[in-house]
Amino acid sequence: MTELAAAGIPVTVTCRVLKLARQPYCRWLANPITPSEVVEAYRANALYDAHHDDPEFGHRLLADEAREAGEPMADRTAWRIASQHGWWSAFGKKKARGGGKKAGPPVHDDLVGRDFTAIAPNQLWLTDITEHRTAEGKLYLCAIKDVFGNKIVGYSIDSRMKSRLAVSALDNAAAMRGGVAGCVVHSDRGSQFRSRKFLRALTRHRMVGSMGRVGAAGDNAAMESFFSLLQKNVLNRRSWATRDELRIAIVTWIERTYHRRRRQAALGRLTPIEFETIMNTPAALAA
Repeated sequence: MTELAAAGIPVTVTCRVLKLARQPYCRWLANPITPSEVVEAYRANALYDAHHDDPEFGHRLLADEAREAGEPMADRTAWRIASQHGWWSAFGKKKARGGGKKAGPPVHDDLVGRDFTAIAPNQLWLTDITEHRTAEGKLYLCAIKDVFGNKIVGYSIDSRMKSRLAVSALDNAAAMRGGVAGCVVHSDRGSQFRSRKFLRALTRHRMVGSMGRVGAAGDNAAMESFFSLLQKNVLNRRSWATRDELRIAIVTWIERTYHRRRRQAALGRLTPIEFETIMNTPAALAA
């Protein structure tokens, strides 16, 4: 329209032909970029930076990162902007785990009853095993989560799903945390958690075992939710050529993303590291 006006064609005529209102056009010409559009652009830049850094983040986590970078916005606003630009989380479909074998008899009672809460660290731990294929064969991960701050306090990765996988994870967690006597360790009825080696490890650390029912995924749902995140954010994102390649990816995601960047609503939008640091500071000062 500016070019036509320079050529001598009145703006009124051009607007009439294009079926545009003249006054809105004049207002836009005087101020082509509105303040709200500037705010939107800064928000989009912050969301893009967060998405580019961690493509697996959904819109809520992208909003958290944007707010941390100084661009406040509602989760719904982040969803709208991200959807407009196609910044979707790199999620895949959940794969079934386990070999379909019938679970053996429990060696512990269910002391949890789906109450996945704790008022202090080292009161209730959850554990389970997941697997994923690589070109070299399967890789197994046994992880242990403290429900107080949802932190993965210990894990073990191996090419074989033997009892030593669960024992190594438990020993690692006990060594890292300390003061674990009396802690309840809840699992499913997998043979690794019913083995004599694992039972001896529990006794050695003076911990208490607990087991859910057969075929009741909800009895260990809080641990299943972690593995679901791992499956979507790491395991299913690509094909893995070697076990070492996948092992590094798993450890990197747990230590860098899940512990230090993934804020959780259950923790007041804090990461597990932030939550435990804040909650443990008053106790340390009081001691």
